Amino acid sequence: MSNLQIRVLGPISVIADGVSRELTKRRHREIIGILVAQRGRAISTASLIEELWDGSPAEGAVGAVRTFVGELRRILEPHRPPRTPPSVLLTVGDGYALRLNAEAVDAWGFESAVAAAVGASPEEVDSLLSTALSDWHGAAFEEFAERPWAISEVKRLTELRKTAVEHCAEARLDCGRPADAVSMLEAHVEGNPWREEGWRLLALALYGNRRQGDALAALRRARSQLVNELGLDPSPGLVDLEGRILRGDSELYRSKTPGLAMTATAYSRGGTRVQLEASNAVLGSLAVAGNLQTVRTQRLAAIQAAADLNDPELTARIIGGYDVPGIWTRTDDPAAAAVVIAAAEDALAANPRLSDRSRARLLATIAMESRGTGDRHQEACEAESIARRLGDAQLLCFALSARFMQTFAAAGLAAQRADIGQRLIAAAFDADSPTFEINGRLIRMQALCAMNDINSASTEADAVDQLALRHQRPLASVFTHWFRWTFLTSNLPPPLPTEMPGFADGIAALATLGLELRQETELGGAELNSIELGSAQLSDGDFGPYERWVRPLLLVRAGARGQAAEALRRLPDPPHDLLLEATWCIVAQAACEVGEPSLMRRALAALEPAKGERAAGSGVVDLGRVDHYLGLLGAGSVSV
Repeated sequence: MSNLQIRVLGPISVIADGVSRELTKRRHREIIGILVAQRGRAISTASLIEELWDGSPAEGAVGAVRTFVGELRRILEPHRPPRTPPSVLLTVGDGYALRLNAEAVDAWGFESAVAAAVGASPEEVDSLLSTALSDWHGAAFEEFAERPWAISEVKRLTELRKTAVEHCAEARLDCGRPADAVSMLEAHVEGNPWREEGWRLLALALYGNRRQGDALAALRRARSQLVNELGLDPSPGLVDLEGRILRGDSELYRSKTPGLAMTATAYSRGGTRVQLEASNAVLGSLAVAGNLQTVRTQRLAAIQAAADLNDPELTARIIGGYDVPGIWTRTDDPAAAAVVIAAAEDALAANPRLSDRSRARLLATIAMESRGTGDRHQEACEAESIARRLGDAQLLCFALSARFMQTFAAAGLAAQRADIGQRLIAAAFDADSPTFEINGRLIRMQALCAMNDINSASTEADAVDQLALRHQRPLASVFTHWFRWTFLTSNLPPPLPTEMPGFADGIAALATLGLELRQETELGGAELNSIELGSAQLSDGDFGPYERWVRPLLLVRAGARGQAAEALRRLPDPPHDLLLEATWCIVAQAACEVGEPSLMRRALAALEPAKGERAAGSGVVDLGRVDHYLGLLGAGSVSV
């Protein structure tokens, strides 16, 4: 494949091997735009025709689209030999999709850079976002910005660009480069006069550049814009900033760290109880910021310190007050989780007169820390019921997140989890909690993958990335990056987070195995039986905790049929977690290839409730349609 670059952040253009390729036909440019807006997803020919032709499509529209696609393939891959399959603009089912690395498309590369900037150092943020912003040479999909297919994508990319400018400017301030921030922000506020964050940063940058008068003038302009154009008063934050600039506050233009240090120092001067009461807020912030190892250690220390004070009510508050959501159903530290569960159960037993709120928090904590086991559903439901009765939105968020962790008792519960995610998003809005909104959207992203609605899952992933960038929640993008690798691109797998062993251990090998099995099905067709599909060798690797359920399939593919049969006969059911359907599908494939009837019957019974779903409820590992494996199992049970 040639070195290809597609540009849509401005006039749509194509560059192959450093040479600009002519896109003289408007239809060529619009098809490129539509495919880029799909972000690697396939679009059917019928949908493409609907987007290209207003009203009723012209006669022969299908043939015209095929002609345009053929011409585009020659433009995108000028050196592709005749009668060889394309590698960029592919036919997928009854439609088409672009298959390119994110770096090959400026809009995709921009989004990747924005996501990578979450949680990075100021220097890295400045470097990543400055480079990404330089790829903009006009409006997104400039020529087609008013077309129906482009409107929402243009709005989303434009909003992301504005946020990126502000984060880049803030990074320059944090790096001690206020003059560089000024040059960026002056143009930004001219184009976006109602974004208070832009005005705030501009005033800070001017003040940091020893331009106090200009900083005050900028704030007066902001006030004038807001009052005269929108009838709104400036926020208290802008009013406070103006007062501090007027006073010549020497502490104003500094890193945010000193203010945090002052807060920490104030708490350290308080008594033990004050420090413990404050610990949950601090640890919760550290957790969502990605410092999980410190959180695990300090949380256990806080619980033990509270217990040492022999104050059951305080201990209950410390245990239950850590209301951090969960999204992955394998814990990072099983031993620590067991300690927390035991402490919560002891607190419930020792405090028969606990308030309803404390009781609900302890119950939700037990359900959360027992993640994926499916045996604490009652505790989660009781916590949710109490939260609703109290009208406590924040508590309801925690209870719903805990309930999600208990919805893996059987396969086929994706719709239930999607509903929990939707209710969590609504509760997060009431609680003003971006952390739980991210949690709810990730839950929906995962569930929608299982429901085979990848377009809607992608919409949730986009929303998560924007929230993660705005509120500095770096761990959220781990899941969206893996989602995009699994469903939208063929890039190298994203890096695995070392601070999240419960997620990282074995997941790369399992996701690769899923991709290989899925490709077998797609290439071979649903009519192929398990023995025919079993002729291909599969990649081995470190499958971590999933090893025992994967090994039989690898053994039979390696020709060790007897060992595979013996391993299958001793195989327990897979864990009840996000990978339940995917793991059962791997087991089903092995059982069919070996011809192990008892396990085939177990797999058939386990997977039957997921009929019509996709074995992809994790949003990371995708085994394809569950119905395919049910078909193999049904055919195999008859033949056996």
